[in-house]
Amino acid sequence: MAEDATRTTDDIINSMNTCESSGDCLTYAEELGNHILKSGLVVLSTDAILSKLLACASNKKSGLEREAGLIGLAGIAKVVGIPILPYLLPLISKILEGEADKGLPVREAAHLAVGNILEKLEDHTVSVAIPYLLEGTTGKWQSKLAALEFLTDLGVRFPIPVGECLPEIIPAVTNCMHDTKLDVSKSAIVCMTKLCKVVGNPDIDPHSTLLVECMANPDKVTKAVQTLSATTFVAEVTGPALALMVPLLVRALNDRSAAVMRPTVVIADNLFKLVRNPPDAGQFMPQLLPGLDRIIETAAFPEIRALASAARRTLVNAAGGEVAVTKFGATPEEIRKEISKFISKQKIFVVSFFDPSFAFAAGALSHLLSSEVFKLPSWEKYIVPVIGGIVTNAQAKALAKHLLEHYHTLYKATQKYGDEDDDTEGELLCDCEFSLAYGGMMLLNNTRLRLRRGQRYGLCGHNGAGKSTLMRAISKGKVDGFPSQDELRCVLVEHSLQGADASLNIVDFLAADPGLSHISKKDIVKALFDVGFPEERHVQPVGALSGGWKMKLELARAMLMNADILLLDEPTNHLDVENVAWLEKYLVSNPNITSLIVSHDSGFLDNVCTYITHYENKKLVYYKGNLSKFVERRPEGKSYYTLAATTVKFSFPPPSILLGIRSNTKAILKMSNCTFTYPGAPKPSMQNVSVQLSLSSRVGVVGANGAGKSTMIKLLTGELIPQEGVVWKHPNIRVGYVAQHAFHHLEQHLEKTPNQYIQWRYQGGQDREVLEKATRKLTDEDLAQMDKYVEFMGHKNKIELLLGRAKLKKSFQYEVKWVGLPHKHNKWLTREFLLEQGFQKMVQAFDDQEASREGQGYRELVPSVIRSHIEEVGLPGDIADNNPISGLSGGQKVKVVLAAAMWNNPHMLVLDEPTNYLDREALGGLAVAIRDWGGAVIMISHNTEFVGALCPELWNIEGGKMTKKGVVEINDDNFADAAEKIAKSVSKSSGKKKKLNRNELKAREVRRRARHLKWLSEGGEKEPDTESD
Repeated sequence: MAEDATRTTDDIINSMNTCESSGDCLTYAEELGNHILKSGLVVLSTDAILSKLLACASNKKSGLEREAGLIGLAGIAKVVGIPILPYLLPLISKILEGEADKGLPVREAAHLAVGNILEKLEDHTVSVAIPYLLEGTTGKWQSKLAALEFLTDLGVRFPIPVGECLPEIIPAVTNCMHDTKLDVSKSAIVCMTKLCKVVGNPDIDPHSTLLVECMANPDKVTKAVQTLSATTFVAEVTGPALALMVPLLVRALNDRSAAVMRPTVVIADNLFKLVRNPPDAGQFMPQLLPGLDRIIETAAFPEIRALASAARRTLVNAAGGEVAVTKFGATPEEIRKEISKFISKQKIFVVSFFDPSFAFAAGALSHLLSSEVFKLPSWEKYIVPVIGGIVTNAQAKALAKHLLEHYHTLYKATQKYGDEDDDTEGELLCDCEFSLAYGGMMLLNNTRLRLRRGQRYGLCGHNGAGKSTLMRAISKGKVDGFPSQDELRCVLVEHSLQGADASLNIVDFLAADPGLSHISKKDIVKALFDVGFPEERHVQPVGALSGGWKMKLELARAMLMNADILLLDEPTNHLDVENVAWLEKYLVSNPNITSLIVSHDSGFLDNVCTYITHYENKKLVYYKGNLSKFVERRPEGKSYYTLAATTVKFSFPPPSILLGIRSNTKAILKMSNCTFTYPGAPKPSMQNVSVQLSLSSRVGVVGANGAGKSTMIKLLTGELIPQEGVVWKHPNIRVGYVAQHAFHHLEQHLEKTPNQYIQWRYQGGQDREVLEKATRKLTDEDLAQMDKYVEFMGHKNKIELLLGRAKLKKSFQYEVKWVGLPHKHNKWLTREFLLEQGFQKMVQAFDDQEASREGQGYRELVPSVIRSHIEEVGLPGDIADNNPISGLSGGQKVKVVLAAAMWNNPHMLVLDEPTNYLDREALGGLAVAIRDWGGAVIMISHNTEFVGALCPELWNIEGGKMTKKGVVEINDDNFADAAEKIAKSVSKSSGKKKKLNRNELKAREVRRRARHLKWLSEGGEKEPDTESD
């Protein structure tokens, strides 16, 4: 059907009302849309098009006209598109009334009209449209059904914008759930269940159905609270997640039952601890604070009042204070005023009929601002199409540019910290704005990445902020706007080798890398020499390299790739002091290489960085200078620089008294003239080494990679046996050991929770890991020794086992059970006699068993006690009870191993590279706990700050030989709480209370132990310990 250019609006509408079929009617409607496009939006006013179509749609006498009016609205929405949306969106509720019409064609036309209108929406206009759609949920039941259907479709098309609107959507949909019409109620439940998917929180998603049931049926609140109280929340909690949870929390907080109030305040506390964006929490403060305040004031149980107070503090802190922090932005009304100012200044005449167009654009721009989008194409996208028919395109673009500059200036003024680097030397390599998400968690939101050649940027942020994720995203080309690898070569350097075949020697390994196919083997060998690989290591397989050498191999690979940007993820892990110094010199002396560095080594960051790039409220903020300069400007950043724990507190159980050890300086473990050679090795790894440790020892073992540090630790702990020399330890000593590759403790228990792992490890009365040591395994010689006859008091018999131990002067005697003889023939033999007869392993095994049993005598191996113990090393109790070890991060696994090692109250703690997997907060917590602990500590670490702060005594291993350095007190100046510690010691010394001497302290400990053992054996009420006994 050809269009007639002379036809008027009335002619077209008459044709629509009198045509024979719906298809013809739609054709005429599209003709009307083209007429509007040709004549401009002003024709809506001059010809009253919308009023005439609405009059037709509401004509109760003619079903044809009702259908024609609705099809007309559908047609112009399809043809005209975005420019006409401001005038059609307010009509949605009236159009939805057509869904209740008796005639099927009219209902279909109404559905088509709303569908065509909503089809033209885009991300930042959804928030403008949703209020009009929600009006449709207050009409007739057929209108409600249609509105809920369209709302569900929007959730599928625009999950993020719809998620942001959940606080407005949920009350409206909840009302529909309680509708008397069963169809509406069911449809509302389906709609809400599907909308829950926009939340994207892995902890809450499994419970979405239950949360929807609570909205529909308040009687299910108790069940929902109990279910959620067993959930461990670990993912970031965003506004949409809170919008889904808060209605349940509000109802539960108003419940008078203690069984509901207690888990509710715990859930609230856990949820708001995971909110990183203060405005997300602030918008819900008015709803939650009254309920929390009521519980704090009126709850009968002190525990519930305390938990509610903690939840209130968490909520207020998450919201940025009692006066909640609000998002940067402007309301549509404020933007509309700014638009009016610009129009008046430019002397542009606009009739009031077009106010809806400007209001619509202002609504879209308001959402752009709240999303912190400051790109001119985005602003033009939501201004030019909307008002381009009212003013010229040039004027619309000028308005977009003016508004962007105006609000971007205001936005930058709200950023309190950060340095612009326009005056910094070096070519600008990258200047892009991007967002970064990991799973359902937004890590960076519309932030700016700006890198210049030759600059070295240290990435700093709390654990889990997304530092390593950002570097991996850059290396894989997944950062919007970042130059491609063809333009800018970026190489990621991390500890885990990015290669497949670890059996190749290191030269062939590098040659097999596709990125190095153009590099000759001669150049590869030269690069290996440059990073310190001696010639004899060139033939060594990659899999046999230690951690430090693997990191150096990755650095050699990056050098060969001639990288423009080095992405260094914990580059100093496993590197010794000399290699760290070499790396610092390499980075500083190359003016053409830009570095982006993640490191927990504050000294390294201080020596290398020219900028600190800090994570703040999901933004990257730049501070010129090194880490020290950054801390001067942001004192709260001192946690990256000192060994202080502000949020992570570790606490170790005090060691019990060792029999015969009356001084903290008396030896509890000795190694005399020990030599050890690995099978097949050409020379000894340890040669003629003698050391000793006491309870006051704080020893750092240092040396180059592969020098033999871990070998020495294994000799001390009994994992290896020296071929020459003797290792002696006090018979009652208990040793806690955290290996270099700490995860090997857990490899066979990944399906267990941390709580279950400790139960398994100690359930037999002793540490099962001790049983795996080489010193406890019987060799063929040991088995032959067990067949040896022992002559005692004129009789010869074989020893079956040891049954008991008792003090004998300054040593011990052991009750011996003979093979084939009843218990009445048991004899007590001295320790020295048994050792002389060759039963070292039997005696050592019994000593370990007794020591372990004594250590566990102070604890009950029950889940509640284990949970408290694990919490003392910084791992949340909920994770300890519920999360399998396989799902824990590296730092969390180290805490599990540390908690297990400390369970039986050891006298000595052995740490092999403890700093590799811990963030600064956890490192500070560990350092403070070690400083304040009463047992011996020996550690291997290349973190000079950590060792220097804690270990006044150093054992330097070089070429299998050891030299000792320095014995002084721990330097408290390395700790942020030094002043507090001094103040406490002064206040204690000034008190009137008499200080007990060493003998009195020992006597008191003996009395307490006797009471405790009596309680363990006899039961009943335990006598309390008093200060004076």
